[in-house]
Amino acid sequence: MKTVLMVAEKPSLAQSIAKILSKGSASSRKGLNGACSVHEYTGSFMGQSVRFKMTSVCGHVMSLDFIGKYNNWDKVDPAELFSKAPTEKKEANPKLSMVKFLQVEGRGCDYVVLWLDCDKEGENICFEVLDAVLPVMNRTHAGERTVYRAKFSSITDTDIMNAMNSLGEPNKNEALSVDARQELDLRIGCAFTRFQTKYFQGKYGNLDSSLISFGPCQTPTLGFCVERHDKIQSFKPEPFWVLQVKVSRGQEHPLTLDWDRVRVFDREIAQMFLNLTKTSREAKVESVSKKEKAKQRPQALNTVEMLRVGSSALGMGPQHTMQIAERLYTQGYISYPRTETTHYPENFDLRGTLRQQANNPFWCDTVKALLAENINRPRKGTDAGDHPPITPLRSASEAELGGDAWRLYEYITRHFIATISYDCKYLQTSISFSVGCERFTSTCKEVISPGFTEIMPWLGIPKEESFQPCERGDKFTVDEIKLQEKQTCPPDYLTEAELISLMEKHGIG
Repeated sequence: MKTVLMVAEKPSLAQSIAKILSKGSASSRKGLNGACSVHEYTGSFMGQSVRFKMTSVCGHVMSLDFIGKYNNWDKVDPAELFSKAPTEKKEANPKLSMVKFLQVEGRGCDYVVLWLDCDKEGENICFEVLDAVLPVMNRTHAGERTVYRAKFSSITDTDIMNAMNSLGEPNKNEALSVDARQELDLRIGCAFTRFQTKYFQGKYGNLDSSLISFGPCQTPTLGFCVERHDKIQSFKPEPFWVLQVKVSRGQEHPLTLDWDRVRVFDREIAQMFLNLTKTSREAKVESVSKKEKAKQRPQALNTVEMLRVGSSALGMGPQHTMQIAERLYTQGYISYPRTETTHYPENFDLRGTLRQQANNPFWCDTVKALLAENINRPRKGTDAGDHPPITPLRSASEAELGGDAWRLYEYITRHFIATISYDCKYLQTSISFSVGCERFTSTCKEVISPGFTEIMPWLGIPKEESFQPCERGDKFTVDEIKLQEKQTCPPDYLTEAELISLMEKHGIG
């Protein structure tokens, strides 16, 4: 009987995939490195009965470094690191003995199926695995295919079985692009780190210059923070004045009007406008305009937006958010959480995905209403050609997930439902007043149809005091006119969410 070796990116992922493919019949044992388990079962592969061995790595098997003599800072000019210094692949974590483990499990196998994550890094790890196992696998006849690649975006029975039934090949070009990026990161990072560390040593007494590292991502990101800090430090507040007017009519709730000039920076001119308006005790309605507007539903969820919301709304750092998302993914609750895409494929089963949530007590009413009246097509987003947007795959409860995992799952689910809901529609009423020779405006928004804000209430239109009907020519009593002195303020320090948005805007990984 022939043997098929299957390799996933993480031990938990290997266990989940083996459970689905073996229908729960796999037996498990620990590998020689103690970190990775091996799940074994018999089944059918390419029309023949075979023995399957499902195991995993723990991320990258190999890492890139300079050869030994170039690791001496005092004997090597940093400039040499850009071109002359040769590099070599080393085991990423020697304690795991990952190469030896893969060779022990791969020895005597006839086929290998690669279940690494379906991104460029996963593609690169595919070839790291192949470098380890191909030399010890059974010899093949000329032209016989032995290497297969599984493509999947979620850990569900359907997606995993579909991936197994439509195996492809690993993409060498994507793997090489990661090799190139790793070499660029190594050469640029090490060269600049050594240069600036040696340059700053002894220059400033209170500067810890034992190591001043440079990174192609971290340094420009730090630059955003420094730039904002400099703006705050150099900011000089400037006084300005605002004319504030309150008006009322009978027993109605008083309205605070916004000055059409907004503000002025000269006190004498501001005082002049105050004196001119104080002569009038009435505010005359010059015009009333009503306009129906819409607040758009969100685009489908990608990684950057998930991390941004995790930081700004859920109080969870990006690293923590991603760790939880990956756990939800391996447990089959959500689709693959690393994606740049915000557009669902045309053949994506939106209705079937929504139907999974029809009995969840937190949003079943909204879901059933959408299923009854037909879901709305999501907004057109960006197709980055990697994975579908982050989507819930099955219903879950707070008791089932608990804590931060539930809060992130709840957001992902609400976001998905919102993408196929309708836009929020509201009526905006603007009343233009004249007080003396100055113009003021009051605006009110009234919800016509809540649309997606029913499932994402924190994005809804705030409830305001409704206007009493009025027409052009109506008059209100001026209750108060005063001049408010204020100061311009410096920008705030960047929040984590703002920094993530800046990184995305400038293409920083």
